[in-house]
Amino acid sequence: MQFQPTEDQRAFREAAKRFATEKLAPSYLARASGHTFDRALIKEMGALGLIGADLPEEFGGLGESSVTSGMIVEEIAYADFNASYVQLLGSLMGGMVAKHASREIASEWVPKVVSGDAVIGLGLTEPRGGSDAANLILKATKSGNGWRLNGEKTSMSFAAQADAAVVFARTGDPEGGSRGVSAFFVDLNQPGIKRTHFNDIGTRPVGRGSVFFDDVFVPAENMMAEQDRAFGTIMAGFDYSRALIGLECLGAAQASMDETWAYVREREAFGAPIVQYQGVSFPLAEAETQLTMMRQLCYYTLDLRDRGLPHTSEAAMCKWYLPKTACEILHQCLILHGHYGYTTDLPHHQRYNDVLGLQIGDGTAQIQKLVIAREKVGRLALQYDKRAKGVSK
Repeated sequence: MQFQPTEDQRAFREAAKRFATEKLAPSYLARASGHTFDRALIKEMGALGLIGADLPEEFGGLGESSVTSGMIVEEIAYADFNASYVQLLGSLMGGMVAKHASREIASEWVPKVVSGDAVIGLGLTEPRGGSDAANLILKATKSGNGWRLNGEKTSMSFAAQADAAVVFARTGDPEGGSRGVSAFFVDLNQPGIKRTHFNDIGTRPVGRGSVFFDDVFVPAENMMAEQDRAFGTIMAGFDYSRALIGLECLGAAQASMDETWAYVREREAFGAPIVQYQGVSFPLAEAETQLTMMRQLCYYTLDLRDRGLPHTSEAAMCKWYLPKTACEILHQCLILHGHYGYTTDLPHHQRYNDVLGLQIGDGTAQIQKLVIAREKVGRLALQYDKRAKGVSK
């Protein structure tokens, strides 16, 4: 990996940092209490090239690298964790549509994602599924020249705001696991669709919620990838988003770290700045070490992707370790601010609550560790997993 950013990457990072500092940071706490994200801000991000910069130029993107996309995510998350999810979802879902949807759909929708005129959600998780993501009940039934969807998707980011979604549904054997699952591009502004939002303790503007499909018609040409084989094909894209999620969490933790270093230099106790006491400075030194190592892991993973090399194991490492460690660092920062840190005047509690959700969503630590084990020992781990579920070899 080239650890020295290119001139273009420095320009993207500076643009993201300027926008984040001037437009996002001052109102982070105020926006964090709402259940929707300001669409005007999303459009402004798009106009600056801060959404889906890595998407293909033929569909309105800038064709930048995964590493560049990661830099944008990190800078925005430093100012507003929730805003960084706009860029992350833009790269993930925009890339998914560009690669697996029909050219007509990609040509219409990916430019809207890049410009900030549309948000595309992911309809994967179901109430009974959770980590067992392929255990789907939502059913797609053949109907004329298309399909009809019936069922519920839950824990969808931007559930109440998304303009469209990639929805995974069962089209084959109900007991077939990931086989028998297809994916559809669905316009969410049509009859038969109802939405809710959850009252989460963090990431409220991301608007996690449920989407209900009641006999919703989807044209046949809206199927993505191969029928009954979409799960494995499309899910490979999550190796990308897991590294971006790591940088989201890192950006938030780094912001609190920088604020805490400044605070302990100024705060005095027993006649000296408290940074002089090892009980204060050592935990911060340890946290800086962790942040530096985690940053290298995330960008190393993205660089592997840019070079077309395997990065499944590294992506899983980013996804389980970064949210956990970032929460620990945020907790330490809050404590070192004393009673003032425990108020809602400072942003540490909000960052903690926002990051905490990613220890659950987008793949738990247990799932990521299983992925890493499978990458290391291959079929042995897979066979054990099948025996645990009572599935024949």
